[in-house]
Amino acid sequence: MAQKVEDLIGDAVYDTSGDKIGKVKRVYVDNNSGAPTWAAVSTGLFSDDSLVPLAGAQLRQNTDELQVRVRKDAVKSAPHLERDGLISQESEEELFVHYGIDPTQAGWDDYGRHAAAPEAGRTGTAAGMTGTARDDAMVRSEERLDVGTQQEPAGKARLRKYVVTEQQSVTVPTTHEEVRVEREPITESSATSPDMGDEEREVTLHEDRVTVNKETVPVEKVGLAVDEVEDEQTVSDNVRKERIDAEGTGRDDPRRR
Repeated sequence: MAQKVEDLIGDAVYDTSGDKIGKVKRVYVDNNSGAPTWAAVSTGLFSDDSLVPLAGAQLRQNTDELQVRVRKDAVKSAPHLERDGLISQESEEELFVHYGIDPTQAGWDDYGRHAAAPEAGRTGTAAGMTGTARDDAMVRSEERLDVGTQQEPAGKARLRKYVVTEQQSVTVPTTHEEVRVEREPITESSATSPDMGDEEREVTLHEDRVTVNKETVPVEKVGLAVDEVEDEQTVSDNVRKERIDAEGTGRDDPRRR
């Protein structure tokens, strides 16, 4: 089970029927109870992030998969996340109505159980947004970097086949015939009395002649494989924070001493 809200980032989200909805890009917590309440889920390459309720959600054992208690079609028809990445009180009320969720049971703790009902004044908005408080209290807000990722084309790869010419040498064994003069003595049995005079004989000589033919044969099959490589990138930006200083004339005010 997730021990930190950050551990949910990147988890695959499935609906009640086991259909995949998308992946968690960010998690929103309740201002007062601190319980995770909404998950911004990326449902497609070119679609806006959808807000999915975490009430009653469960992490599948020994996996990075989160099963929520709503259907995929309900997520697709739900109000999308606002452009600034925050959830206003009006938007959250619309989400409660759309999903049919009791605002007092909208939280989700680290173990997937319903969080305890928050104290009075719960607004149910995302971290960094204001909520109601005592009349004599002041809410301090600050900007936080909301970093996510989106997949976009980075380039194209293609296979191109072309022909090159190279020299190839092959050694082939060959044979040829040569003339050699052989002399044998005349015996009485082979003795004849030929006529004297000129005589000529011809012998045909043979040799191997190398012939070259070419044939095209397949040697290998080449294809493209795509591997997903994980790396890290660091982003930075300026954020604003509110500071609150106490001023007054109370009993402990040095000016009264």
